[in-house]
Amino acid sequence: MKKVKTNKRQLILDEAAKLFKERGFAGTSMRDLGAQVGMEAASMYNHINSKDEILETICFYVSNTYISHLTEIENTADSYVDKIKALIRLHIRLMVEDGAAVSVGNNDWKYLTGNKLAEFKEARKRYERGFATLIEEGIAAGEFQPVNVSVALFTILSAVRWVELWYRPGRGVSPEELEENIMTILLNGLAR
Repeated sequence: MKKVKTNKRQLILDEAAKLFKERGFAGTSMRDLGAQVGMEAASMYNHINSKDEILETICFYVSNTYISHLTEIENTADSYVDKIKALIRLHIRLMVEDGAAVSVGNNDWKYLTGNKLAEFKEARKRYERGFATLIEEGIAAGEFQPVNVSVALFTILSAVRWVELWYRPGRGVSPEELEENIMTILLNGLAR
């Protein structure tokens, strides 16, 4: 998670995100995590309560980041095209800068339990509804083609999701070029 590593708890969270991305939540033990951070598994409990708490923290960090940015974007006077561009840029930047945490939020959220699972699902729905509303309002304002809103939403979300799996420095494209290429393809298509 993209934060200054000022303490052991943050180190544990950052390394857990990397391990969960690589091995999955179920495939990562506290012993694995302890080895990764250079601590005995038992010592980590001075900084975290459980593996479940680590998962919750990472997942809600990701969902809260998306929702807070969505709220900011919703409240701007920008065009709907610019609002959608800002959301797409957010997805790409977060995946480039903090791909491990995004991967956990995308793939391991299903291991959340009880109220946390329900709360996370509601956060996802809130984000998707807000994103869809911007598309719908953009269509009504004549800024977008009259397409099915759900198809547009999930095409965009699916189209940016691969970034966390593929992108890393050395792929021959800078983060800025990646952003511009994806934006061009999603909003203008390939045809000239």
